[in-house]
Amino acid sequence: MNNKPKVINHGRGLFLLVAFIACVLVGAVLKLTASIILPFVIALFLASVMNPMVVFLGKKKINRILSILLVVVIIIIGLYVIGIVLFASGKTILSLYPKYERRLTDIYLWVSGFIDLSYNEERTFVENLLSQFDIRSKIMSLTFSLSNSFIEFLKSAVMMVLFLVFLLIESMYFLEKIEIAFEGKWSGQIKKISADVIQQVNRYLSAKFFISLATGLVVAGGLHVVGLEFAVVWGIIQFILNFIPNIGSILVSAGATLFAMLQFWPEPGHIIAVSIIMIGANIMIGNVLEPKIMGDNLGLAPIMILIALMLWGWIWGFAGMILAVPMTVIIKILCENIPFLEPLSILLGSRKAALSKKQEQEQENQLQHNETVE
Repeated sequence: MNNKPKVINHGRGLFLLVAFIACVLVGAVLKLTASIILPFVIALFLASVMNPMVVFLGKKKINRILSILLVVVIIIIGLYVIGIVLFASGKTILSLYPKYERRLTDIYLWVSGFIDLSYNEERTFVENLLSQFDIRSKIMSLTFSLSNSFIEFLKSAVMMVLFLVFLLIESMYFLEKIEIAFEGKWSGQIKKISADVIQQVNRYLSAKFFISLATGLVVAGGLHVVGLEFAVVWGIIQFILNFIPNIGSILVSAGATLFAMLQFWPEPGHIIAVSIIMIGANIMIGNVLEPKIMGDNLGLAPIMILIALMLWGWIWGFAGMILAVPMTVIIKILCENIPFLEPLSILLGSRKAALSKKQEQEQENQLQHNETVE
């Protein structure tokens, strides 16, 4: 009888525990240093997307520094135009506030017929709402928070532009420096990982940009035909939120429908038309056209995309939700090229990607078997 004690290997469990603690610490560090790290990450993605344009301008005999400045100016002009449109629309909304307040009052009175809400006709709608829900302090806090956020946004935008310029300048020497720094097999592996990351992220961001632009144009045009005010603004909001998978389209559709209620109440026809345009545009382009254009190139499981939205949104807020998919793609590619992390890449991937990986392994095993037999 064999009474030899069974030896338990604690190495794998200890490694997983250390890896989990390391991930938690990395997430905490990224959250605490968001004011510095986030502008750099955004600039890194922009540099990856804009570098082909810089290379194209270089082929046209334009100096690289001048090409970079032209690209940066294009980005700044685009942000400036969007800011001007949103600022002008905000001023218009303030000028039309009395009309909107009357509509809000009508909706409030209609809702009060179903819910026990008090209303004092000698007060304005806002005063009634504040007295009913006691949210004056919350509104003041929100206003203060928005003003601080705007100042922080300007600081981050300046840092992002500076990072972008220097990243575009350094990009032409990146592969050469990798070759020198990691001579031998490591240089080839790192170059392969870098090429895969750049290719997939560029493909995703480029496709997402044009799909979001098309969706924004369709939404703006459709809402303009219906007669919804600030149709261009809703098109811009649709363009921005479309970068957040699934959740973004739901938010902008709900927002546009609520604004349609504010403008067209109590006529249901236009409100229904706005809902149909928002839902139809997002379904046709987001669920029919987008999968055909992007295919299964990212290879991410839908549940992992949802989890990524939650995690990166917690770390970096709204910007994190926009960057969630490309950041997760980078993690997946890194895991694919590190043997002991390959199971994690399979879990992050879709079923189609997992079956494809299994088929590749079977073909490789069959090839090795044939070579052994020979």
